Amino acid sequence: MSTDSDIIRRSRDDARAFAELYDRHARPITGFAIRRVGEHAADDIVNETFLTAFRRLSAYDLRQESALPWLFGIASNMVRRHRAQEARHWRVLAQLPAWREEPGDDTEGSDRALDARRELARLAPAIGSLSRRDREALLLYATGELTYDEIARALGVPLGTIRSRLNRVRRHIAAHGVPRAALVSTESEGTE
Repeated sequence: MSTDSDIIRRSRDDARAFAELYDRHARPITGFAIRRVGEHAADDIVNETFLTAFRRLSAYDLRQESALPWLFGIASNMVRRHRAQEARHWRVLAQLPAWREEPGDDTEGSDRALDARRELARLAPAIGSLSRRDREALLLYATGELTYDEIARALGVPLGTIRSRLNRVRRHIAAHGVPRAALVSTESEGTE
């Protein structure tokens, strides 16, 4: 199985080879985009991410075997214009009474949905009040499931910066009455 850097190397001479990189990583990038901007804009974010990546093939560091952090970094840049909307969304969501209402029936699926809505209602004010950079690091960690090191590479910042941001997030979340472990592990990551 070839590495992402092998695919990128081949794509520089044969554009058709880039489809393999798309096939390999479109799903996690799509999931990230959906969680960040919703389904209505996710396809555009994914398409722009891979188009930008293709245009920037010559800038890719071939020493990096996995292109996923690079792609997440590009995707993060694509959703930047949605940041103000996103923060407003979280603040408004926390105020909607529908998020606190009980479901009409007592099925297991409704119980799970109610639990998820309650948790979201509890977390939304804290997430919405984070700074753009802290929210970005948190969502890459929580929804992109990247390690601290991968987040640092995706955002082009030092590993210590990510550790600081996520530590600040833990303190911020705790100040809003949410247990520290609810969103971000307290374990030190990215030390490999």
